[in-house]
Amino acid sequence: MRKLTLHDLTTGGDGPVVGTAVPGYVADRGGVSRYEAGGRTHPEGRHVHEVPEVFCILQGSGVIEIDGVAGGFQTGDVLVIAPGEDHHLVSGGKLPLVCMWLHLRPA
Repeated sequence: MRKLTLHDLTTGGDGPVVGTAVPGYVADRGGVSRYEAGGRTHPEGRHVHEVPEVFCILQGSGVIEIDGVAGGFQTGDVLVIAPGEDHHLVSGGKLPLVCMWLHLRPA
């Protein structure tokens, strides 16, 4: 997992917004999710993808677990999950966690 900020994403033009963060990939699908304090993404257990996934933290803070190792995140962070990494976000702030997620595909 790599932690970036929203400022690290490509802006302008018609190229992919993840162009500099994850070269060679474009957004395939995505959405926006909301979690109250203590809420956990992917509560079903191990959760991995064959392609990168990007979380843009729009509101809130909490803990991200990557392959069982915990680290913090906050509003404005961009979390780039590598293929094969088991990942879970846990909302832990006063405000609900709101994040945009993108599943990528090769360009």
